[in-house]
Amino acid sequence: MKLTMLGTGHAVVTGYYNTCFVLEDEGQYFLVDGGGGGFLLNRLDEAGIPWHEIHDIFVTHKHTDHILGIIWMIRLWLAALSHGKAKGELNIYGNEVVIEALRLFTKVIFTEKENEFVDHGLNFVLVQDGDEHEIIGHTVRFFDIRASKILQFGIVVDLGEGRRLVCNGDETFNDECAPIAEGATWFMHEAFCLYSQADVFKPYEKGHSTAKDAAQIAEGLGVDNLILYHTEDSNVGTRKELYTMEASQFFTGNVYVPEDLETIEL
Repeated sequence: MKLTMLGTGHAVVTGYYNTCFVLEDEGQYFLVDGGGGGFLLNRLDEAGIPWHEIHDIFVTHKHTDHILGIIWMIRLWLAALSHGKAKGELNIYGNEVVIEALRLFTKVIFTEKENEFVDHGLNFVLVQDGDEHEIIGHTVRFFDIRASKILQFGIVVDLGEGRRLVCNGDETFNDECAPIAEGATWFMHEAFCLYSQADVFKPYEKGHSTAKDAAQIAEGLGVDNLILYHTEDSNVGTRKELYTMEASQFFTGNVYVPEDLETIEL
C-alpha cells in the first residue's frame, strides 16, 4: 500500500492545498477528506489518480477545508450515474454530522434526477465509533477522536502482518484513544506549526499541536513512524527540514513531513 498526500496544509493556506490524501493498494483507491474545493480534481490529476476509480471516500469532519472538495466528487459521480457512464458505485463514509451535511448539500445543489441516485449508486455510509468496514481489501476501523471543536473521526487501517496505520484527523490526540494507537506502525498527526512559532500561530487556541507536541505524543505511544501534516505555510521550501528537526528531538522513530503530492510507501 502507498499513501499520496494530495494536500498538507491547514484551513487557510495558499502555499499548500488543504490536507487530504489517498491510500492505494493494487489499483484500488481510498480518498480521505477532499480539501476545500474543486482544486481537489487538479491534485488527483497531478497524482495520476482517476476520479472515477475512487469508489471509497472518508470524511473526517465537516469543516470546510475537509468536506467541500467532496462536493465535486459527488457532482462528477452523480453526473456519471445519471448518464449511465459510471463504473461501479461510490461509498462515502462519515459520522452523523458529516453525513447530514453531505445529504443536505446534495439535495440542495443537484438536480432531482441526480438525487435519485443517492443511496442507489452514490451511497452515504454512516459510521459509529468502533465500526469496521472492508475498504480496498483492508479492514478499516473508524473511531471518535474526542475532538474539542466538532464531532470528528479518525481511522485505523490494518496493513496486514500486525501492521497498522492510524490517522488521528486534525486535532491533538486525546489520551482516551491511546489503546487504539499504541504501537502503530504509522501514526498520522497534525502539526499546525513549529513549537518555536507557537506564539505566532497560537495552535492551542484552535485545538491543534506543534511538531514538538506531535512528536512527544508519538513517542509516548511507541509508534514506529510519524507523519506530520495540516501545517501553516510560512515555511514553504524549508518546512520539511524544520519540522523534521524539531520533531526528531522528541521522537526516536522515523519522522516524515511530506510535501503536497508526495507518496510514502507503507
